[in-house]
Amino acid sequence: MRIWLKDSERRPDPEPVETDDRKAMLVGIALWVVSLAVLLLFIEPLNAAGNLWWLWTAVAGLALGLIGLIYTHVRRGKRSR
Repeated sequence: MRIWLKDSERRPDPEPVETDDRKAMLVGIALWVVSLAVLLLFIEPLNAAGNLWWLWTAVAGLALGLIGLIYTHVRRGKRSR
């Protein structure tokens, strides 16, 4: 097996596959919302145990998911022009 091929021996690159990344992000965001709601139900025991950072982890995951969703929306708009 050779590691390096000449350009004349290479097959053409395949066409990129169109995907809908927004669906995956929406599922992830929904899971972060559910986890945030569950953690808010148990906020007193979390605070007593010193594990309030779990709550902030869910908030950070939700925020990053929303940023990613906005990014993919903007990128899709630029690509369709």
